[in-house]
Formats: sequence, structure tokens, C-alpha cells
Amino acid sequence: MSAPSPSAPLPHHPVAVVGAGLGGLMLARVLHVHGTEAAVFDLDVSPAARTQGGMLDIHDDSGQVALHAAGLHEKFMARVLRGGQAMRILDRDGAVRLEESDDGTGDRPEIDRGDLRDLLLGSLPEGTVRWGAKVADARPLGDGRHEVTLADGTAFTTGLLVGADGAWSRIRPLLSPAEPAYTGVSFVETDLLEADRRHPAAARVVGGGMLFALGAGRGFLGHRESDGSLHVYVAVEAPQDWLDGIDFADTEAAKAAVLKEFDGWDESLTALVTDADGALVPRRIHALPVGHRWERVPGVTLLGDAAHLMSPFAGEGANLALLDGAELGLALAAHPGDTEAALAAYEEKLFPRSEMSAAESAHNCAMLFRADAPQGLLDMFTGAEG
Repeated sequence: MSAPSPSAPLPHHPVAVVGAGLGGLMLARVLHVHGTEAAVFDLDVSPAARTQGGMLDIHDDSGQVALHAAGLHEKFMARVLRGGQAMRILDRDGAVRLEESDDGTGDRPEIDRGDLRDLLLGSLPEGTVRWGAKVADARPLGDGRHEVTLADGTAFTTGLLVGADGAWSRIRPLLSPAEPAYTGVSFVETDLLEADRRHPAAARVVGGGMLFALGAGRGFLGHRESDGSLHVYVAVEAPQDWLDGIDFADTEAAKAAVLKEFDGWDESLTALVTDADGALVPRRIHALPVGHRWERVPGVTLLGDAAHLMSPFAGEGANLALLDGAELGLALAAHPGDTEAALAAYEEKLFPRSEMSAAESAHNCAMLFRADAPQGLLDMFTGAEG
């Protein structure tokens, strides 16, 4: 597709959302419910271009609030993983220190991230998301309007630009110079497929929901997925360049390198790496500064990880993205014709909420892997944490 000629007016979208993750799609859905259509731009070439990650626990005071606002809560509940709120806490010797079953009355049902994204996508008019639209640049034009240029050279203007484009947002620099920083924790992700049939011992270790197997500076965080597989995050407190020294193209060598960090750990836990199916996936955990915020800039705002990237150790990232999207949509619906009033109202709630969750995530990151782990997590769940 060729770029418009200099004399031709650029396409204009009253609301442009960069990023078709959970938060961006939730915003588009809530706006649609209230009679406003948004244009969503995503760099992926299709909805199926990449896997969407593992299970999410959707909280009744955030993510589920958003789903109610979107008119999708009933459909969401039909897709949750029954039994997914079960939890096991083990120490490095494989001893069970705490076990809780899912009695079906909990307030954080689990759903596959891909299933939730599909639910949101399916609730939008066809053509809402422009796939294969990678943002290369965005600049203010004055009066709250922005011009966005895509990697293919095409461009458009918008009266409201929303950065829902994640940790390395291309929209954030319009508002803030902040950049994500390494938290000191790296993940290596593994999968064990058809766990009950092919990996019964690992299936018993993880249980029906979430596993925390923790020691000083190390841990295995795992969960059962809706397709019967196990997804495991091998967590290591390590220098930022630790992962660079591992050849992930050689899976067996990578497994051996990762397991050097778990010398002396029980074999039932190290088997979550040894017996893993497929390649290992490295991931450094980054976060924006706790309390990240910005001064009001006309015609642009952020939501989700673009606004408040945090470590995953409070389980808030996806929930806040959903709530951000819903609350921004509701604010715009409540202030028709006054985008700035809507953005001010949205950000007034966004900043303190995200600061509280980011502080909790940072606290939990330190608590999970402290020298006496898993004692900190046990204290939290038993009410002994002071």
C-alpha cells in the first residue's frame, strides 16, 4: 500500500488505540457499547501471529469489574478453568508447606489469556483491529491532535491517541521519559504437554492450579492450563546478562545451564525443566518506576503496561489493563465532546491505583525469593506477615 500523496488529506480516526492486547481491546469494547467506534492498530499480522501466554486469574475488584462494564462477564465465566484457583506452596526439598483446593467459591477464576483475548476480539465489529500496523512514529499537531506514522510509510491523524502498546510503548515518550528497568529477576519458561498422560509426576507436583516452589533467590512458578498442559516459569535472581550466557538454540544445553542454578533442589522440581517439551523461552522481568505518572498532555494517554509496567508477582498486570481500558471508555462516554475532562478523570484514578499495585508487586518480588523462602509467602497466605 503506497503512502498518500502530499496533497491528499490523511485518514482521520477520532479515537486511535495502539495495541490490541487486553487493555486496548477492552477500551474498544466499552466504547462500542456506548456507541463510539475506535480504530485499533497492532503490529502482529493476525490474531494468531503469536501465543498469548498462560493462565490469568481475573480479580473480582478489577478485571471482573471491567468485564461487567463490557457486558461480557457471563461469557467470561463460561470460559474459566474449573479448579484453577487451587494452590500449592513447596520448598526446595519438594515438601508441601501449604495446599489449598479450589472449592468454586473464590474471587479470582482462571482463564487462558488467549481465550480472554478471543472473547474481546469477538465482541468488536469486524475491522476494528488493523493487523500488521506497526507504529514507527507519533507526533503532536496541536489542539490535542496527533499524527501517527506506520512502518509501511502510511500515516493517519487522530483526536485521541491511546498507547496500549505494552512495556516498550512507542506512545509513552509523548508523555513521559521513563523507561522500564530490569528488576533483578529473570524467567525461563517451559511447557510440559498432556501432563496427566505424559508427565504424571509433574502434574502431581503442580496440582490443579498454581504452584510456588521457592528457595533463596530461586523458584519454580507453575500452573495448569486449560488444554491440560503445564506452564512453568523458572525464576532466578541474576544479573541482567545472565540469560545472554545461555544458548537457547540448544535446548538440552540450555536446560543444563538453567539447572546449574538449582543444585541440590529436589528432583521432582528440577524435572519441570529436564522433562520439558519444546524450546525454553528466556524473559527478563522489567518494571517502570513505582508511582510512574505524567502531566496531562492534550489528546493522548496510556493504559496497561505502557502506563505502569510492573513485575508479575502481584498478579495485577492483566487485571489493571482490563480495568484501565474499561474506565477510560466509561470516562469518555461520561464526557461526550470533552476529551480532556475525560482523560483528567481517568488519570486521576489511574495513578494512585497503579502505584499501589506496583508497590505490592515490588514488595512481593523481594518477599518470594528472600533467604528463608518460602516463609514469606506462607506468612502472607496465613495472615502472619507483619
